[in-house]
Amino acid sequence: MSVPGGEGGSIGGPRGGRAVRGAGDVERLLRAALAPVEPPADLSARVRGKLQSIREGAAEELEGWELAAMRDPRNWVRPAIAVVGGAAAGAGLLLLGMHQRRRSRSRKLLERAERTAADVASSTRKMFESH
Repeated sequence: MSVPGGEGGSIGGPRGGRAVRGAGDVERLLRAALAPVEPPADLSARVRGKLQSIREGAAEELEGWELAAMRDPRNWVRPAIAVVGGAAAGAGLLLLGMHQRRRSRSRKLLERAERTAADVASSTRKMFESH
């Protein structure tokens, strides 16, 4: 089946539908573009360092404020920002720690499964070699 007024375009597909030429190329390109990307190894340490510096900066900002200065509402902005920033950084550190512990457990589980599979394969080989 040809397409009027054009070269290439599309060709007849199964059950009377149309298939685009080069569809395999599109699929290959999409798979390559959507392939998972591992983050850099030091990303976790860098994020942790940034969050800790934000939390420490917020604590220093709050230490510098005197309670007497808080009577004027115009002075509330900086301490409020310090509280929100410090709390957000603390929550980020907490989540990062939870994520790292979960990944550590899953790695250990994967290592155990690999060792078990290797042991089973080794035992099976020995069984068949002895017969």
